[in-house]
Amino acid sequence: MSFAYFDSSVIVKRYVMEQGSMEAISLLSRHDFLSSAISPVEVLSALKRRNRSGDVTDDEFSLLITRIRNERARWELVAITETVLSWAEKIVQGPVPMRALDAIHIASSLAFQVSASVQVPFVTSDSRQDEAARQLGLNVVLIR
Repeated sequence: MSFAYFDSSVIVKRYVMEQGSMEAISLLSRHDFLSSAISPVEVLSALKRRNRSGDVTDDEFSLLITRIRNERARWELVAITETVLSWAEKIVQGPVPMRALDAIHIASSLAFQVSASVQVPFVTSDSRQDEAARQLGLNVVLIR
């Protein structure tokens, strides 16, 4: 298998069935998992929000945490380095309005591709992130 970079918005779809979940699960099964070191925190935060809102029960949340811990051993996570942060700063100053963590994901994908001398798909379900990543030349897969 080859790597694909997965934004947190897509990773959540692996654990909570919603629009786009089947496509996310399919892509996750066909590619080696690559994401930013911030992803585990983002995913846990998103799942806890759903737990607090009642969309995910306490028992479901506990099971999801166990699944994530078991699967996380196979996750390749890009470290947050000075290079990643510098690129993220440039991305948030670009023409597309961008949240800080979304910019860090794009920058992490770019850093991996430069260091590994390989292009990998950038998988997201965020339309603004999609637009910014495409402007930077990434091969984006947008899950809706």
